[in-house]
Amino acid sequence: MGFHGMRGGAHGLADYAEEMKKSGRKADTRTFKRILGAFSPYKLQVLLVLIAIIATTLLGLINPLLIQQVFDEAITKGNLNLLIIYVIIMILTPVISGIVGVGQSYLNNIIGQNVMRDFRNRLYRHLQSMSMRFFTATRTGEIQSRLSNDVGGVQNVLTNTATSIVSNFSTALSTIVAMALLSWQLTLLSLGLLPLFLWITYKVGNIRRATSKETQQSMASLTAMMQETLSVSGILLMKTFGRQQYARERFEQENQQLADLSVRQQMIGRWFFMFIGTFFSILPALVYLVAGWQIINHLDPGMTLGKIVAFTTLQSRLFFPIGQLLSVQVEVQGALALFDRIYEYLDLPIDITDKSDALSPKPEETRGKITFKNVNFSYKKGDTSPAPSPGNNGKVRPLSPPANNGRPDEETNHQALKNVSFTIEPGQMVALVGPSGAGKTTITYMVPRLYDVDDGSVTIDDTDVRNIKLSSLGELVGIVTQETYLFHASIRENLLYARLDATEEQMIAAAKAAAIHDRIMDLDEGYDTIVGERGYKFSGGEKQRIAIARVILKDPRILILDEATSALDTHSERLIQSALEPLMEGRTTLAIAHRLSTIMAADVILVVEKGEIVERGTHQQLLELGGLYARLYNEQFAQSNEEIVA
Repeated sequence: MGFHGMRGGAHGLADYAEEMKKSGRKADTRTFKRILGAFSPYKLQVLLVLIAIIATTLLGLINPLLIQQVFDEAITKGNLNLLIIYVIIMILTPVISGIVGVGQSYLNNIIGQNVMRDFRNRLYRHLQSMSMRFFTATRTGEIQSRLSNDVGGVQNVLTNTATSIVSNFSTALSTIVAMALLSWQLTLLSLGLLPLFLWITYKVGNIRRATSKETQQSMASLTAMMQETLSVSGILLMKTFGRQQYARERFEQENQQLADLSVRQQMIGRWFFMFIGTFFSILPALVYLVAGWQIINHLDPGMTLGKIVAFTTLQSRLFFPIGQLLSVQVEVQGALALFDRIYEYLDLPIDITDKSDALSPKPEETRGKITFKNVNFSYKKGDTSPAPSPGNNGKVRPLSPPANNGRPDEETNHQALKNVSFTIEPGQMVALVGPSGAGKTTITYMVPRLYDVDDGSVTIDDTDVRNIKLSSLGELVGIVTQETYLFHASIRENLLYARLDATEEQMIAAAKAAAIHDRIMDLDEGYDTIVGERGYKFSGGEKQRIAIARVILKDPRILILDEATSALDTHSERLIQSALEPLMEGRTTLAIAHRLSTIMAADVILVVEKGEIVERGTHQQLLELGGLYARLYNEQFAQSNEEIVA
């Protein structure tokens, strides 16, 4: 499905689905219990709804039972006063019932919307806690579909179906009791085929559930396709490669599949329910026949015209709730498929979490010493390795293609780091140099715990990062990557994302330090200018300077720079370099180097190849060593004035 086929969100999804499939009905029971648990915070509102349901159910019995009295006691005996009293009661009853029903409907929607809100909140919180491993293996559109389409798909079940089941069941039960009190023989006639209907409904529901799950998967694929192809980046790629027709054909194919599945989902069981409706419609005629035969042949002295009218009225009142209960069972089975998809994500394990005794070091008390000790790390099957940086506006010439072309390694685990050890003293700047796919970006990911090491340790001030709260690491570490991400919001909102309590003066100072303030002030709306999708209203260099200003405003103790100036022209680069120098002073900086200017400013250069540090030292020391660094330098620096390196 989609452009690349439907990949699972993470390995846990496939395992979870397989476990649910094997467990059979246990899965239904577990899902039902969890759904009921979602209603537990709203016990009082649920209780009020139940009281309202019981009240409307009892009120609904009054008029059918009064019909017998109207015919047999008031009209037949000519008692006008009694007739008026009965008629007044029959008028007031539906009015009161209607008012109670409106209140019940209001509570239904309040409860249902609150439960949906809770599901969305839980899903969002859980997804926020997932590591990079999950997001590199999952299409963004698939995640969005779970959060919007799947949760939205259960809205009717949460707001109406739950109370509908209780209401219809209580209505059906009370009506059957009243019918039995009038005539048990006619009641048996009316309900004789009900067990067969229930069994067929159960089977239809199972088919509907499977189709619903397939429909949601198709919808997720379509959402993912739209997200990929209708984003700014997707449209740009499509137009530059002339693939509009290809994209349209793929979209129309997926859209047709979704339409076909939706029709199939809606039509499942329609013939069956048509038969049920027809059967219930002809039942009153059978009652008239049997009851009339009893009266004509004097077989039942208790059978009267009033009783026949009352019974058929109750019978007609029974048809709707039973029909609803039968069809609701089918709807519930379809909704269970959506709940299963929601719980698939909620049940995914969070592999990077805070320990119960995790520390919260204050930035002002952190020196910033970083130590890697015998670090090993592998990208597991299904993960995506960090894509190599694109370079300086197309000037960088990668020495080798990205590992596995940036796609998930579907054969074996890919060992990205092998026995990596080094120490960065507080205030030092260390540059990482090496071919594309060597593991430079992966090393930087270990510090803020975007991934956790498989073996060894990464420490900040001799404290293992796994013993530091993730929120504290977020405050200690600032990252500027080549692929700048800006929200579709104002420049002000993008800058203040780093520090929500920053003053206007602090924000402007950060923008000036990043040499972007003057450009912002040239805009008609200044700092309130909307940057556009992923910042596409600005050039690459301007976006990069906004991102650098954001990190300057954050004022972290540790800086990670994935060649933060690579997307800038020479003039802007000099401005940024001069701004970064005071920023880096007294701070630990780990920089992935693509330019000679970055390398020359480093205290130590680490040369990375195939996940290992093969050389370390200063620029001059490494040149004299005559190894990989010297070869890279001679190949790329010595032949031109472009200060770049892969």
